[in-house]
Amino acid sequence: MAHHGDYQTAIYGAGLRGILPSLPVDFATLEARAVAALPPSVRDYVQGGCGDEFTQNHNVEAFHHWGMIPRMMVDTSTRDLSVELFGMTLPTPLLMSPVGVIGICTQDQHGDLAAARASVATNVPLIASTLSNDPLETVAGALADTPGFFQLYTPKNRALAESLVHRAEAAGYKGIVVTLDTWVTGWRPRDLNTANFPQLRGQVLANYVSDPIFRAMLPRPPEEDGAAAVGLWAATFGKVLTWDDLPWLRSLTKLPLILKGICHPDDARRAIDGGADAIYCSNHGGRQANGGIAAIDMLPGVVAAAGKTPVLFDSGIRSGSDVIKALALGATAVGVGRPYVYGLALGGADGAAHVLKCLLAEADLLMAVNGMPTLADVRAAGAMRI
Repeated sequence: MAHHGDYQTAIYGAGLRGILPSLPVDFATLEARAVAALPPSVRDYVQGGCGDEFTQNHNVEAFHHWGMIPRMMVDTSTRDLSVELFGMTLPTPLLMSPVGVIGICTQDQHGDLAAARASVATNVPLIASTLSNDPLETVAGALADTPGFFQLYTPKNRALAESLVHRAEAAGYKGIVVTLDTWVTGWRPRDLNTANFPQLRGQVLANYVSDPIFRAMLPRPPEEDGAAAVGLWAATFGKVLTWDDLPWLRSLTKLPLILKGICHPDDARRAIDGGADAIYCSNHGGRQANGGIAAIDMLPGVVAAAGKTPVLFDSGIRSGSDVIKALALGATAVGVGRPYVYGLALGGADGAAHVLKCLLAEADLLMAVNGMPTLADVRAAGAMRI
């Protein structure tokens, strides 16, 4: 049986033939190369966080104060990383988190399609963002039979929100991820210092300008008046969601409804009572609010409150060991963001796939060495605060 950890064997085997990896296998080197390669405006948008970036950095550092205790004399010659989610059996617990500017992170400006191809190559589901350089239907087509999810930034116009959700449903996405913490953007000094906001420059708006409701709101087609389209986007982006909106959101689709940005146990319970099918514990990687608690430290409380409801997690994932720690603390599936984006920037679909394979290889090998052949064993072992 093939294992994800076999990727390391393949790398060593290639080395015997004088072939070195074209991309790094560790995050620090990957990030350094990617930020050197990206245009400054894209680099700052992807790499930057809110305020002095304390929360963004703390998200990463907090994984270091969680540890796992290995168990010996366990046969881990066969490992199983599969998870059950919304009636699907996924081969791994890894997800590609929604990142709104991946479209401009590849040289051809079709990073969303490259991410979809990486998803197909690794069987890691992509959560496609509302902010995209290619329409959601085109991204879904590139996913082929690999499950994908659609992330919704809920616009102020309800008809437009309904149109986006219905399009995603018709395109074959397997769930709707509603981001709750981004009706307005947080204070991001790196972008403010260069007065750069990609969407206001007409980038990653393909899902809007291709939408019939959005187009009907414009006096002229967006192809003829791009400035008007950008202005309309700015005027309609970001509905302030309250609990009173949850019945409406629930009514939009029969697909699983996943609420992203839940960090408090009480919010998790209220979301589930209101019809959410999954909780997505995330603080947006530290991009939206600064001065907060690391997302991984909030995960156990959210998991306890969620009970049998699946809990997805992201924010601060930089390695396969981070993935396993999040699973040990109760996450059903774990999303990764910046690492795969840096892979896209350096190598397109192949680069992103390489990053995902490295994460899965490290996670698989950690399970092998720690005496945990299944994710059930990982969760049973748990993680201890160091």
